[in-house]
Amino acid sequence: MLGLFVVLALQSSLYALHSHAVNPQKGKYFLYCHMSDKGQWTAFAVSKDAEHWQDIIGGDSIFSSHELAGIEGGTRDAYICRSHDCKRYLMVTTDMNNSKTKALGKKETWDNYGINLLTSDDLIHWKSTTFDYRKGTAIFSNPNDKSVYNDWSTINRVWAPQIFWDDTYTWPDGHKGGYFIYYSMWNRGEEKYDRMYYSYADESFTKLTQPQPLFDWGYATIDADINYVEADGMFHMMIKKEGGQPGLFTATSEYLTGPWSEPVADDYVNFEGKKKCEGVSAFQVPGEDGWRIAYIEYSSRPRNYRICRADKFMRNFNSPENIKGVTAPQHGSFMRITKKEYKRLLKLNKR
Repeated sequence: MLGLFVVLALQSSLYALHSHAVNPQKGKYFLYCHMSDKGQWTAFAVSKDAEHWQDIIGGDSIFSSHELAGIEGGTRDAYICRSHDCKRYLMVTTDMNNSKTKALGKKETWDNYGINLLTSDDLIHWKSTTFDYRKGTAIFSNPNDKSVYNDWSTINRVWAPQIFWDDTYTWPDGHKGGYFIYYSMWNRGEEKYDRMYYSYADESFTKLTQPQPLFDWGYATIDADINYVEADGMFHMMIKKEGGQPGLFTATSEYLTGPWSEPVADDYVNFEGKKKCEGVSAFQVPGEDGWRIAYIEYSSRPRNYRICRADKFMRNFNSPENIKGVTAPQHGSFMRITKKEYKRLLKLNKR
């Protein structure tokens, strides 16, 4: 019996060690917030069971991307979560519109220059703060700190930001708590490939610190998705490796800022063979101890947006199926919502 108490105490201590970094969950219904595969906007779909989904306003834009994406007028790769106090909703998107490459004067179709931080009180009306990284360190809250780049004007990618609340982060004035924003960047003039970086956003979600390196495995990586896995007390990051063995791989760390392990080579999402996948998003369903892992297989036409299963350790991936009931699903994220929130969103379909 003493041994059992020791084990439980160790598990409790390990959980406490990491409980400072968490995105709160609320409700038993689900919101899928995603980039539309029909255009450069953010769409919603809802579900009662994470199996059968229903578009909100037919998969049309939930807000005006033209108004809220201050650089290119397109919001891609949407990631949504609750604020740490559950009083608001937060979203981050890639500010990019690759359908207007020539009109925007871009040299490359897949180039972009910044991200959008959005807030809402009701999931329907959104406000945005846009960060154009080409403007350099002046856009950040710590402009005089050491910078990762010499010349920010040559930056050519700022992709797929995501959010994790971290109440241990300390601001220069001693205030604690910040939103860990992680994303990939590429400055063609100063580095050879996309690497993962992170910044911290303040509670107002309008200020951002200068990026710091998250990890560099020696090759391009994009579309990281981090979750805390209680079963092993570790943060798990699923990610796409650009080049090499196709698939979606997992790395682990004790802390958000790393160090991160090398990706696990023998247990990964490999259902699609040599077809290309990205935009991974993991979530859990109440009553299940395992995980759902969503991703886009984009080599096929039409593309396939799959959701597969994994065990409680976020291992042993299995049973991939296409998402049901969503028009033009693409890179996005999943958040649990309440019945009240579910009904509020459904009312949009009656307008």
